Amino acid sequence: MNILVCDDDREIVGAIEIYLKNEGYEIYKAYDGLEALNVVEQEEIHLILMDIMMPKMDGMRATMRIREEKNIPIIMLSAKSEDYDKITGLNVGADDYITKPFNPLELIARVKSQLRRYTSLGSMEKKTGVYRSGGLVVDDEQKCVTLDGEQVPVTPIEYGILKLLTANAGKVFSMEQIYEAVWKETAYNPENTVAVHVRRIREKIEINPKEPRYLKVVWGIGYKIERLK
Repeated sequence: MNILVCDDDREIVGAIEIYLKNEGYEIYKAYDGLEALNVVEQEEIHLILMDIMMPKMDGMRATMRIREEKNIPIIMLSAKSEDYDKITGLNVGADDYITKPFNPLELIARVKSQLRRYTSLGSMEKKTGVYRSGGLVVDDEQKCVTLDGEQVPVTPIEYGILKLLTANAGKVFSMEQIYEAVWKETAYNPENTVAVHVRRIREKIEINPKEPRYLKVVWGIGYKIERLK
């Protein structure tokens, strides 16, 4: 597996490189967003660790550019702990975030979690079926989402949420249940994280995200995909 580490602090990049090489990963390095874009264009990258504050092009803009063409997992690195930075990172297309300074074991665990989810969208995952609700189709054989016959570009996290809810159309899942089923981790205050991903999904599958036809909120409980014929 090839991992791109992008941070303007060369010491941090070097440290992360050591941690991940010890786990058997191939590491590519970049020190600003423009360099990251060049690496992604030229190499087969399976996951990106992206710092937020960098010269030339910051991590937010780089993530937005990458998301225009690719759905590989992106974990944001931030020296700030405010929820605003985390939510902004998720809104522009990141799949996860980790705050610096970080515990190396936590970093490795998050990397492995995202790579498991990413590779599960390929041939390594057992084919289990096709799930439908109205014009929304989650094809777990082709690992794709379509709406009225048109393919919808989704990230691995978004696919996981849609697969869970569409396969159980009509059933309400709490945010904790969604987080633990999709992220495969114990949920600790998952509200912001899940809500951001749900909002991104609605923007992709709903004509009017404020009046959703498919992905409904059940206030005080959680979310569901409406069962439609």
